[in-house]
Amino acid sequence: MLPSWMSAAAPHDRQDDVGIFSFLKKKPEPAATPAAPPRADGGARPSPEAEREAERARQRDIARATAAKIDAIELAMTTDFFDDAEARWGHTRRAPAAASAAAPDDQPGETELVTLADQPDAAAAPASAPVVEESAILYANGQGALAEQMLHDCLRELGRTERQPWWMLFDLYQAEGREQDFDSIAIDYASHFETSPPAYVDRSPPAAAQGASQGSYSGVAPAVRLTGILDADAGPRLHALGASDGGPVRIDVAGVSGATGAGCATLLAALQSLRVAKREIVLVGADTLLALLRPMLAIGERSGGDAPWLLLLELLQLSGREKDFEETAMDYCVTFEVSPPSFETLPEDGGTPPASAVPMPSDQRFLLPAVVDGDIGDLLGAIAAYAANDPAAPVVLDCTRLVRIGFGAASQLHTTLHRLAAEERRIELRELNHLVAALLRLLNYNDCARLYAHKY
Repeated sequence: MLPSWMSAAAPHDRQDDVGIFSFLKKKPEPAATPAAPPRADGGARPSPEAEREAERARQRDIARATAAKIDAIELAMTTDFFDDAEARWGHTRRAPAAASAAAPDDQPGETELVTLADQPDAAAAPASAPVVEESAILYANGQGALAEQMLHDCLRELGRTERQPWWMLFDLYQAEGREQDFDSIAIDYASHFETSPPAYVDRSPPAAAQGASQGSYSGVAPAVRLTGILDADAGPRLHALGASDGGPVRIDVAGVSGATGAGCATLLAALQSLRVAKREIVLVGADTLLALLRPMLAIGERSGGDAPWLLLLELLQLSGREKDFEETAMDYCVTFEVSPPSFETLPEDGGTPPASAVPMPSDQRFLLPAVVDGDIGDLLGAIAAYAANDPAAPVVLDCTRLVRIGFGAASQLHTTLHRLAAEERRIELRELNHLVAALLRLLNYNDCARLYAHKY
């Protein structure tokens, strides 16, 4: 009779008996494994679309894992750099791409004008494949759907080595307010090029600007550039900005390297005051300041006050990043035990005074409208007047808000700028989106101007 411990181990099925001497017996046949999907040489196989979707899903998983590793490394570097409790906060939630996409050493393409000569021409030598040029022309002529299809189809070939088609698609989706489509290809882009996915920014023009350049403001706007440590000393400059005549204002925070609680409160008050006055705010370098504010905040920690939290929320609001705003608002709610603030849709740009009503210091830039198309005679006259205001200063066209320029309008603008270049004027087009930059290169703008596309 078998001992109880051996009897208990004996299964009822003799064919599957696994006793202590079972290694002497003939081993049973291995269990059949599920059949692999039939290949091309053995019957039907999944459709190409299904295979591509499966591959996209796999690449997204890889991208998320890569992003998690990058966040862990960034957090460790932050902990080593800042020797305080707040910087050592190890929250498990991944920081929004808005805060991590641009580190202080890799700022957006906007920098102080005196250093422009030392910068590479960001739009000088990207891809010049026919599909890039044809897509740029289609988009310029208002055929965005066809341009999108061409760019999307070329990602499998040209997009394997060139980033330009990806950047053009990013700009197209932002110009049309299509956040979900943007996020979808952003994950694929991050996986393919092993980088962090870019952050979505809503750049869709207001309804009034759809169709002609007269629909939104153009001209020289009052501007402030903040550098170094953001503290209360910025107050007088920001107050003067708010006291200027109505119309857009430009605030550049790309050069900020640190912030105090008082500085956060000062900038927050200025931004809120401008919004209450329904002034359009052109914010440059928001990603840099977002990346600086994040390490200052910890859930449940109130010692730093609420100004950095509220400034972070205001920057996300102005950048149109609703998802990041809602997530941060919940953290703020938990920390200060208050109701979370709500995301507000910013009002469309209304009527504004002509460019001549705004002061024009030599370091100011000429803001182009969201859409430049049709009859642009008045716009060209305003650009000529701006250039004549200071014959020794460079002619800098700020394209931060420009989402599309028509082919005919681009040719007219080229003629005007070529005439200015003949007078030995330095001409620069700043913060171009990549669709517009591709068109301007095709029209040979490089013979009279320097082109600077924004960075991803």
